[in-house]
Amino acid sequence: MPSAIIGLITLILDFEPNSLDFNVPAIFIEELLGDKHFFGIVNNNILNEILGVLILLSSLLVAFSKEESEDEYISKIRLESLVWAVYFNYAILLISSLFIFDFAFLWVMIFNMFTILLFFIVRFNWQIYKLKKFVHYEE
Repeated sequence: MPSAIIGLITLILDFEPNSLDFNVPAIFIEELLGDKHFFGIVNNNILNEILGVLILLSSLLVAFSKEESEDEYISKIRLESLVWAVYFNYAILLISSLFIFDFAFLWVMIFNMFTILLFFIVRFNWQIYKLKKFVHYEE
């Protein structure tokens, strides 16, 4: 997924072009060493938000697009992969909440928004690969 790759590169390089600095509406505002209040306008670089939305939308499209031959067994694999991804994702979150703290935990939470779809996509495609490999050998 190109948006995930671009997102990782911008994260690693700490790239935020000034051309994407805008005043944007916010539901909750917590100023550094300052007030906390609901609703207002903040100045923010929107690159992270753009990339986050692109990653989520593209992941959803990849994850839940129909297969060429979608049948009940593929649906079963899809459901099992989704359940597995939820369990795996929350196991990581549970372990992280016990052993990772402060801003490092914030990074875990940020990545956790995307990993459930990533785990699902990887497991589902692995199961489909194994199925096609098995069916191919049976022919």
